[in-house]
Amino acid sequence: MPLNSVTASIPSSEISHNRVWNFSAGPSVLPLSVLEEVQRDLLNYKGEGMSVLEMSHRSKVYGNIISDAEATLRRVLKVPDNYSILFLQGGGTGEFAAAYLNLMSCKSVREKQRKLGRQLACDYIVTGGWSKSGLKETKRLGGITNVVLDGVKSAATGEVTYNSLPPVSEWNLGKPEETAFLYYCENETVHGVETPANYVVDVVDPLVPVICDMSSNMLSRPIDISRFGAIVAGAQKNMGPAGVSIVIVRKDLLERDETDPEITRNIPSILDWCYYDGAESMPHTPPTFTIYVCGLVFKWAENLGLEALEKLRETRSGLVYDMIDAHPEFFHGLVDKKFRSAMNLVFTLPTRELEAQFISEAAERNMVQLKGHRNLGGIRISLYNAMPIEGAKAFVIFMKEFYEKNVQ
Repeated sequence: MPLNSVTASIPSSEISHNRVWNFSAGPSVLPLSVLEEVQRDLLNYKGEGMSVLEMSHRSKVYGNIISDAEATLRRVLKVPDNYSILFLQGGGTGEFAAAYLNLMSCKSVREKQRKLGRQLACDYIVTGGWSKSGLKETKRLGGITNVVLDGVKSAATGEVTYNSLPPVSEWNLGKPEETAFLYYCENETVHGVETPANYVVDVVDPLVPVICDMSSNMLSRPIDISRFGAIVAGAQKNMGPAGVSIVIVRKDLLERDETDPEITRNIPSILDWCYYDGAESMPHTPPTFTIYVCGLVFKWAENLGLEALEKLRETRSGLVYDMIDAHPEFFHGLVDKKFRSAMNLVFTLPTRELEAQFISEAAERNMVQLKGHRNLGGIRISLYNAMPIEGAKAFVIFMKEFYEKNVQ
């Protein structure tokens, strides 16, 4: 895609020449208009004489803030009425445990388990580091797991790599009557693998609730919420600052047989979705300021619309991938094109010395946080919702100049 052909863009008011291009994988760039509103209201929120930072979560004013944030997110994502939205703490890591503990305690899963006469298995699709961590946590808690797929295995060496997905015909899906739920991470920030929309739900039996970690691509494209049992997401990629996790869960999965003593004994309150649902996400003090900022990001996303945000994500990533594809001998893309992430783009250069030079020279041009994850190395550029097209264009111009100067 030629640089001069880009027309879709975040409004120019989002662009500040006094700020770096922040390509961090998270916490990440926030919309400038949101930061400016936070700045205006930081000392005196809407004439209340105090900051949201100081405000009681039991006050009427804060009650309006959190309820408005929930209502806005419900509108943006078109969340059906039979789903609850929860604002939680503990990050995505906390939700690895929470998903397992809550699903194994819900009435429908326990009834299926009683009918089977033994413990149900939990299906895991492992496409990278985060889904692997979810699998490990369920095993740690005593869950029986069925690995539907674990990356792509080399026929020659047996080595497993996380750069693609095997054909669906090779997936090892559990029998629906023997499966409690299926869990997967839709976008792997470390390995740069993103599962196409509906790719998983299209092949899973409707009797099996699908639990999806959308921490790093939430709000970047439309979602059919009704096809998922639950969606879990840390906010610090596309939705706001670090400190809050969001769960969207179908209400029937919150139904329990309270006469069953195992249920309340096995779930700590801090991980109990029902505990939070019954108190409208505030059984105790929530991360008040983070939720407030998230609410502003939700409004920003609503003003743009998910269709426009999806177009922007494809345009931004397309610029970078076009440069990678044009010079594969220099910019080595690491992921199968069908599963390349539009959020986290990973590649390597011919030598580690060139990679270090690339990162250093990019920083001199006010482009930061480009070093690949410590477990993978290379280069990683994260292009979340709030990154203007101009940021991606500036990066591609730098890539081109760096290539021309260093190609052998």
